[in-house]
Amino acid sequence: MFEELIQKLKQHRTVGVYSHIRPDGDCIGAQVATCLWLKRNGINAHAFNDDAVPLNLQWLAEFFPIQQPSEKVLKKCDAYVVLDGNSPKRFGSYSDYIQDDPKPTYMVDHHPDPHDGFEFSISVEKASSTCELIFHLFLQNDVTQVDGQVAKALYTGILTDTGSLQYDSVTPETMNIASELLRLGEFRPNEVAEKVFSNKSLNQLHLLSRAMGTIELFEDNQIAIMYVTEEMLQETNTTNDDCEGFVAYPLSVRGIKAAILFKALGDGVKMSLRSKSDDVDVNKWAREIGGGGHKKASGAWHPGPLEETIKEIVEIGSKQLVSIDKS
Repeated sequence: MFEELIQKLKQHRTVGVYSHIRPDGDCIGAQVATCLWLKRNGINAHAFNDDAVPLNLQWLAEFFPIQQPSEKVLKKCDAYVVLDGNSPKRFGSYSDYIQDDPKPTYMVDHHPDPHDGFEFSISVEKASSTCELIFHLFLQNDVTQVDGQVAKALYTGILTDTGSLQYDSVTPETMNIASELLRLGEFRPNEVAEKVFSNKSLNQLHLLSRAMGTIELFEDNQIAIMYVTEEMLQETNTTNDDCEGFVAYPLSVRGIKAAILFKALGDGVKMSLRSKSDDVDVNKWAREIGGGGHKKASGAWHPGPLEETIKEIVEIGSKQLVSIDKS
């Protein structure tokens, strides 16, 4: 797969690399590593994202700068790479710009149901992360180009998209790649883990405390919900970024099959949906209201209000639970 992508990329002089809106560790890690690969192979690179890089990942942007797209810089690119998303709408303003100035776009991703309008795509749903896939860009070209910066960027994506190597998406290959990144990059796991996870502020813990008090269980304690409101952010002097990882808490309740974090922040309700049961596919829940993602980790948006959103999403989940019980 990557041999063809490598050949295509090396035909271009300047490539713009997009990570998806509301970026996470996997898309930022893959973006930084891809830009470094382009640079080391004589190709000019620009990294774009409509949104700001989260605080716990800004150290990765020191390896390669990530900027908001501007028409002036976009015009310099003769091709694009989109990472960790498989639909143009996942990349914000890119979807509008590409219609006015069509250029080849290459996609690398691990989510289901990819858009088929890209020039060339690598879509491997069984991969643990996009960073696991991007490692093959180096492996099949020149693995000696994996230095400390590349290795830490890719390791960050694998770590964050697998729940610190705990999810069932982790395979022996995932572990082998993680091990190889540690060897090639000459670093220890704590050097990345501490930057990504051990940087919470006291205000963030106050917000978590408030959010923990909202946890409710539904459907015979099989579905757990938690929510955060704009007022809670204001009272604790926190932001949306401070909610990162909160959904893991309701999901950790004994007997729970799926959990949802609702964020009512003034522009509708954003949701993070997680499952820890092979029988529960939260991607199907999310797709019913225009969202999507993975079987066990998805996102969606609802116009609100919060109470109506919770009711509708729990009803969607309950239908899936009923169908499971009947099977």
